[in-house]
Amino acid sequence: MGRKLDPTNKVKRGPGKKTKKQQGAETELAKFITDGEYCLLPIERAAKKAKKMKEAMGLGSDDDEEEEEEEDDDDDDDDDKEEENKSDADMDEEDTVQANIDEMDQFKLPGAEEREKEGVLPLDLKSIHQRIKDNIDVLCNFSTKREEGKERAEYISLLKKDLCTYYSYNYFLIEKLIDLFPLSELVDFLEANEIQRPVTIRTNTLKTRRRDLAQALINRGVNLDPLGKWSKVGLVIYDSSVPVGATPEYLSGQYMLQGASSFLPVMALSPQEGESVLDMSSAPGGKTTYIAQLMRNTGVIVANDANADRLKSVVGNIHRLGVTNTVICNYDGRQFPKVMGGFDRVLLDAPCSGTGVIAKDPAVKTSKDDTDIHRSAHLQKELILSAIDSVNAESTTGGYLIYCTCSIMVEENEWVVDYALKKRNVKLVPTGLDFGKEGFTRFKERRFHPSLKLSRRFYPHSHNMDGFFVAKLKKFSNVIPTAPDRFSVQHELILLCFVLHLEEENADAPEATVVTDSPEEKPAKSDKTKKTVPGKAGDLKKKTQANGTAAKKIANVKPKGKKDSLAGPKKAKVAKMDGETVKGTKAKKPAEKTTDETKASKADKKDGSRFEKKQGKKTKTPLKAKNRIGKNKFRKLKHMLGKPDVE
Repeated sequence: MGRKLDPTNKVKRGPGKKTKKQQGAETELAKFITDGEYCLLPIERAAKKAKKMKEAMGLGSDDDEEEEEEEDDDDDDDDDKEEENKSDADMDEEDTVQANIDEMDQFKLPGAEEREKEGVLPLDLKSIHQRIKDNIDVLCNFSTKREEGKERAEYISLLKKDLCTYYSYNYFLIEKLIDLFPLSELVDFLEANEIQRPVTIRTNTLKTRRRDLAQALINRGVNLDPLGKWSKVGLVIYDSSVPVGATPEYLSGQYMLQGASSFLPVMALSPQEGESVLDMSSAPGGKTTYIAQLMRNTGVIVANDANADRLKSVVGNIHRLGVTNTVICNYDGRQFPKVMGGFDRVLLDAPCSGTGVIAKDPAVKTSKDDTDIHRSAHLQKELILSAIDSVNAESTTGGYLIYCTCSIMVEENEWVVDYALKKRNVKLVPTGLDFGKEGFTRFKERRFHPSLKLSRRFYPHSHNMDGFFVAKLKKFSNVIPTAPDRFSVQHELILLCFVLHLEEENADAPEATVVTDSPEEKPAKSDKTKKTVPGKAGDLKKKTQANGTAAKKIANVKPKGKKDSLAGPKKAKVAKMDGETVKGTKAKKPAEKTTDETKASKADKKDGSRFEKKQGKKTKTPLKAKNRIGKNKFRKLKHMLGKPDVE
């Protein structure tokens, strides 16, 4: 027999209140139905039909729970209707929001009134940052997203202004960075400069191994990892419970605090054991000690620096790390080849503007301008030439130079290396570094040597290290090419012009002698009014007649060939030296103007006119003008020789 029905014990039927009140799958399905209709399951439909039949028959449930359940069902139906209405309202709101977003997607340049308000009202950095992003998006897709009637220059000028305001750079540096990076990378570079680079250390393999050092530091509460596959001695430190620069391992010289970018030039230099190496700008000693550990304390390292105060840190680090093959000196790097030379390898970490280490020194943002960049570039050109002169090209194992800077400016990197390629017998070779971006072979209007793509550039936003430039040069001859000096070339040209001018005067010598005065002419000119002495006058007449006949003969013979014309000036010189003897065409010495003399002069003029027709334009120019122009030329040439232009 079954159990008897106990009316006191109420048995629950179906789901309870909490289950009913919870939103089930049917409410979720209603959101995805576009027409707003609610679809019931077959079981639910059967239950509803049963309820309707009971209501029609007048059979109501006596239990309170059933009434509450019905009320809950009604409430659920009402809730469903409300949710449907809400969903429709939400759809309308979404449509309006989407329309507003579409309107906001179209970036518009601020007008004059808005710019005036920006100058008066306090800056809203969030809106400026958003405007920078929108502006870059428009510039990257300028043909489709630009505002009608606006040029690209307007967007660029607004972007420069916003970048200067948001990141606190001066206008000069922002212009340089825009020329250097694509706009998609520009913001990444600027953002990377706002974050400090991770702390890195270099294991001193002269005293320990990287594995042992890492384990010792982990035991002291240091969180670290290997620096990367490209380095076998580097460790990157994320955080530490103890000061990294004061641990017993640091004080005992087991590691050196050194930036990741400073590993690169030494790895590119690749010094060998037993070589002689020069570190021309060695302070504070990180690269020098790295070279020593690669050479295993063999050979000789000369650590030089122009600043004597900074050499103290080099001395301290060398002693702490146990380096024994290094000599420290204090010389100007530009004068170093006069001190010593013949090194197998040279490392030049040239002083620069520091545009690659802005994260370490934020003052670079506003303190650098065009004069600073060109001043640094000029110093770097002098240093790289002296570094090349310190390398021995006949070295069996070396003959290499590494040039590196912590700058990203083209004027301090590719421009300097290209200058060295023109001035010395060197060539670029691969650095041996597997990563990094290639150097520029063309930048704006400048064109550099194609081999500069072998150099390497490193950026904080792409390599997570300080901005750096590394180039490796191989010297193939110790002979310094002597380019033609500007002063010597000018001097040779001036002398050549002077010689040509003298040749022109010598070519016109027969006419020039008419103007020159012989020693006997002076008393004749002064004594025109005096009476002539009979004996002397007769001699003079004979001489003038002889001169006239000689001049006629020469005038008739002279145009026949060049040899006679060349022989003319030589005879003229003899006549000039000895006025009394009649040799050549220049022995004309008029003492008094007699009738015979005037006849001879007329004959000469006639012959001369014939000669002028044959000669052409050359004899038509007056002699005095020629002499005057020649003197001016000579004075100018003399002035130029007195004040030469020397670079």
